[in-house]
Amino acid sequence: MSKHEGTERGAQSNSDNSEEKDWAAVKAVFDNANTAKKPRPPKPSNAVTIAVSSRTLFNMVKERKVFEEEGLERYVAHQLELEDQPFNPGVSFPFVKALMNVNAHLRELYPDSEELFDIVLMTNNHAQVGVRLINSINYYDLTIERFCMTGGESPIGYLKAYMTNLYLSKDSTKVQEAIEEGIAAATMFTCDSENELSDTQLRVAFDGDAVLFSDESEIIVKEHGLDTFFKHEKEFENKPLAQGPLKCFLEALGKLQRKFYAKDQRINCPIRTYLVTARSAASAGARVLKTLRSWGLEVDEALFLAGAPKGPLLHKIRPHIFFDDQMFHIEGAQELGTIAAHVPYGIGQKYHKGKRIETSDAEEKMK
Repeated sequence: MSKHEGTERGAQSNSDNSEEKDWAAVKAVFDNANTAKKPRPPKPSNAVTIAVSSRTLFNMVKERKVFEEEGLERYVAHQLELEDQPFNPGVSFPFVKALMNVNAHLRELYPDSEELFDIVLMTNNHAQVGVRLINSINYYDLTIERFCMTGGESPIGYLKAYMTNLYLSKDSTKVQEAIEEGIAAATMFTCDSENELSDTQLRVAFDGDAVLFSDESEIIVKEHGLDTFFKHEKEFENKPLAQGPLKCFLEALGKLQRKFYAKDQRINCPIRTYLVTARSAASAGARVLKTLRSWGLEVDEALFLAGAPKGPLLHKIRPHIFFDDQMFHIEGAQELGTIAAHVPYGIGQKYHKGKRIETSDAEEKMK
């Protein structure tokens, strides 16, 4: 080892030791000050960090209307006037509650573990609005200790600093920016009616192409048709697909699932994952399953629909969140009460119901 290499390693070791000491100090301060005995947030480098916007966590439709029609100053004044009145739950609220339930089970099995979900409120709201957000979080007894309020600026630049594994927002532009930064992200939409969801198990459903996997195979479908696609998938059955924007989130879920499996809790695991794909199983399913296997990942249920609508099946699954790259699948899921999140990635953004659309129309579909 060169002297330079030894110096670099020594500096890194000192940095790691300093970080551990700092985190130990933070833990001690939190534990001493926490009279309500709320669970302490995990160390960010060990956690699965879920960043949610204020407009997904809470229903802020009325407040948004004030902002758009009366401007920023009136919006802030409105929030101050109502800061003791909690917001109603928003579209990501059931998902957040389910994450907290998983954490409770993990803490029972691993009391000292830092491998937990950490929920961060990531919003471009002004700090003045923070009191109402804090009051609402405490009203619903949510475990959210880390905030990022950027006062009108985009929060996207902070996502990596917060070590974000998944970002959920109602702003499709910010979601697109996050994906371009290599962060798993999706745009959430409000359902007119929502299904009753499990309060004991987190259920997450993923589309395959352009969500867990890249859009390489979907490009062939769109540009060359199904027959060419089937031939291509058979030819490259043993070649893993490239990863898509949500692969890393499935990986993070799998890491936590394995902690339950290690305690013989596979059957009663409070996390369940689903692959819900329009692919045909016999004609194009093997490559998908072999790709997951090559990544060392698995899903609990794989559902191949061969082009059939996804909505009825999702209604049966009742996931806390369903990720898809195509808006017509999102719309079909919503019609039957499924909470759906759009992943604006890949060639599917240029098509709607199989037909190519103009750029301006494609952008409108993502709003």
